[in-house]
Amino acid sequence: MSLLDQLKTYLHNHPNTIGKVVDYNAGTDRLFPLDFTAANTELTTAIIADTQRFTNWVNEKLKANNCRYGIGGYMEHRTIYAVSSHFDTEDEPRRLHLGVDIWGDAGTPIYSPLDGKVHSFQDNNNLGDYGPTIILQHNLNSLTLYSLYGHLSRESLQGLTVGMPVHKNQQIATLGNNQENGQWPPHLHFQLMFDMEDRHGDYPGVCKYSEMEKYRMNIPDPGLILGF
Repeated sequence: MSLLDQLKTYLHNHPNTIGKVVDYNAGTDRLFPLDFTAANTELTTAIIADTQRFTNWVNEKLKANNCRYGIGGYMEHRTIYAVSSHFDTEDEPRRLHLGVDIWGDAGTPIYSPLDGKVHSFQDNNNLGDYGPTIILQHNLNSLTLYSLYGHLSRESLQGLTVGMPVHKNQQIATLGNNQENGQWPPHLHFQLMFDMEDRHGDYPGVCKYSEMEKYRMNIPDPGLILGF
C-alpha cells in the first residue's frame, strides 16, 4: 500500500483524530477560490510587485464576496512567483505550488489539526519566502506525517522547542503581516509531507513544473486534512 493510501485509510478509519487548522464554520463561513495562474489577467505584475496593493486586492476580493478566507493552490502552476528571484533557477523557474494557501487577516489563529510534536522551526526571512515557519511531526499508527505552516508572525516562534508536544486543535501560531511573512498578503501556506529529506525549518513549497510527479509522491493534498 502506498503512503498516500495509508494516509487515506488512517483518516477514513480515525475521523475523530482530525481537528482544525483555522477557525471555520461550514454552515456560515464562505471560502473564495483565488486563482494565481496566468488565467487571472486581473492580477497584474504591478499589483503583485507591490505588497500592500496585493494585500488590498486580496482583501477586496474577500470582502466583495462576503468570504472569511481565500483558498487554493495545491499543484497550481502560478505566475506570481516571477516577482522574486527566490524562485529562479538556472534551467527552469519554480512555479508549481505544493501546498494549500488560506488567505485571511494578520493575527488569524492557526491550529494543529493532529496530535504530534514540533519537528523544527525557523524564520525563512527572504523576499517571497515563508518567513516564520513551523513544522510538526505526527505519528499516525505506523505512518509518519509532517505538516508545515508558513507565513506566520514572528511571535509564533517564541517559546518553541524541538520535540515540544502539540495536541489536536491547539493553537500553535498566528498569521504574520506582510512585513514579516516573506512580504506576501497575510495567508497560511499549509503543506503535508511524508519525508522531510533531512530538512529542518524549511521544505520547498514551490517546485519546477518538471518535478511535479516527484513531489506529488511526497506531498499529499492538504485537503485531506482541511476538509473544506
